[in-house]
Amino acid sequence: MRPNMLKFLVDVGVGRKVENWLIENGYDVKSILDINPRMSDKNILEIANSELRMVLTMDKDFGELVFKNRQSHFGVLILRLEDANGEQKKVIIKEILTRYANDIIHKFCVFQDGALRIRN
Repeated sequence: MRPNMLKFLVDVGVGRKVENWLIENGYDVKSILDINPRMSDKNILEIANSELRMVLTMDKDFGELVFKNRQSHFGVLILRLEDANGEQKKVIIKEILTRYANDIIHKFCVFQDGALRIRN
């Protein structure tokens, strides 16, 4: 799969700078801010899975849904960047997608402390 063929469902906390960067770089993006900012994490995963989208989020609760509740997913990328501003998040997403776009498809990924962990 070509990297810009990845499709994303971007959760509320990620922010517009990242959404806009993804769109400007040819990614298919849907935003929870535009759909329903109060949508449950379970529903976010269901929509993303049905549309073959990777969830891009700052919410670690997705780990519980995927691993404890065994909810199916097309991929989840959690950014553990609590103090990062939009510009910093954008730089990190660019780096992740430049280096790992083909490796994160259908995977559960967490970026924290400068490193990306990728799990099945």
